[in-house]
Amino acid sequence: MVIFGASGDLTARKLVPALYDLAAQRRLPLEFAVVGISRTQMSHEEFRDKLRKALEEHRPAEVSDDVWESFASGIFYLPGDSKKSETYDALKEFLKKLDSERGTQGNRAFYLSSSPSLFPAIVERLGEAGLNEGEDGGWSRLVVEKPFGRDLKSAEALNSELQQYFDEAQIYRIDHYLGKETVQNILALRFANGIFEPVWNQHYVDHVQITVAEDIGVGTRGAFYEEAGAMRDIVQNHVMQVLCLTAMEPPVAFDAESVREEKVKVLRAVRPIPEEEVEDYAVRGQYERGWVFGEEVLGYREEKNVDPESVTETFVALKLFVDNYRWARVPFYIRAGKRLPKKATEVAIQFHASPHTPFARDDTEGLEPNVLVVRVQPDEGLSLKIGAKVPGTGFEVSSVNMDLLYGTAFLEEAPDAYQRLLLDVMLGDPTLFIRADEAEGAWRILDPVISHWSEKREVSFYPAGTWGPQEADALLERDGREWRRP
Repeated sequence: MVIFGASGDLTARKLVPALYDLAAQRRLPLEFAVVGISRTQMSHEEFRDKLRKALEEHRPAEVSDDVWESFASGIFYLPGDSKKSETYDALKEFLKKLDSERGTQGNRAFYLSSSPSLFPAIVERLGEAGLNEGEDGGWSRLVVEKPFGRDLKSAEALNSELQQYFDEAQIYRIDHYLGKETVQNILALRFANGIFEPVWNQHYVDHVQITVAEDIGVGTRGAFYEEAGAMRDIVQNHVMQVLCLTAMEPPVAFDAESVREEKVKVLRAVRPIPEEEVEDYAVRGQYERGWVFGEEVLGYREEKNVDPESVTETFVALKLFVDNYRWARVPFYIRAGKRLPKKATEVAIQFHASPHTPFARDDTEGLEPNVLVVRVQPDEGLSLKIGAKVPGTGFEVSSVNMDLLYGTAFLEEAPDAYQRLLLDVMLGDPTLFIRADEAEGAWRILDPVISHWSEKREVSFYPAGTWGPQEADALLERDGREWRRP
């Protein structure tokens, strides 16, 4: 595995810990090797020492010296400018040397963990050096980190550049959300249980809410957030993927083409938002100074490397419709933001209220519609809200939750998302990766909103530690609904 941008945060915080855990579980062959590339001057030993320190910092469990020594013996580092051809000539020679010394058999996975602005240059140089094809009958694969462009036009251009040197079957666009156990469990919940799929449609579902809430601010990522905003950072990739898994039709098989084809159908069915009607379907928010967990925190405009007059969104709320037979007239409400009251990612399916209850009105005051909640993080699990009789001599009916917690239901610890995805890259299974038309389809839905916001240059404010601006509440109140409190 060749990692471009190897001196960066992602390599130390996510990639190497995931690879170490795979090695500890004996899921990597002894021949496996990691080659890091970036401009920072380092020796092999210095690179290994840096990764060991990061592993101890970011991995909660203890690091085994024996596992690390075996794993680290296959870690190497090449300093070089990823824009220059000589870097790739040196890389090609080094990989051939590893083939003969470690027996890597000409198989290469190139991981683009560098700045997205370097993606086209890296891919072009790989192609020119002939590294886009495996050596001696081996394979060559390209792993591309998000963001996949900044809008539809740039995404189409990036896909065109990638496909100029790599076949689509070689390209693995990674979104770590798809590696999360509870995100994958949306599919298991729907298609492995006979009781859910028959009611997973407009006849029974009133609306769907998808929430991706973070209690932290932008921290040291102010400069990045000024360029991206919550729409590009969270919604275009993570949230749209969760929407697809929630709304898709059953695939004919759990293989890459079947699953990804059904996800693309969902994106094609999402009703376009006319630019002149954006304010009826979308809310843009930004956190101000406020209180989170009893501590006063800065507003976004006060964060480091942020324009004091910035209108960048740290919160997004959307109302979308999937115009097909299954979901006709069912709104999908989406919200994602920073500096909210708690960290929580969930999908909530709210069903229609019972059409008639024979009980006295006073006896059903505490009764709410049935809601099925998939909690992605934290407290991973499922919750089903049902009506039940309150113990007593009367017949009072109230809502209660039936909960499944993954932590107590299964003895196995859920692997980190990158473990699953990196292993799938090596096994050549692209099921949980994003196809070119998926990335473009998500941009096609969101482009009118982004374009409108860039022209209007306005943002609604919300105090840190609250659930977003009032306009987000109004988005649902106009439909006679309200946001859940996770």
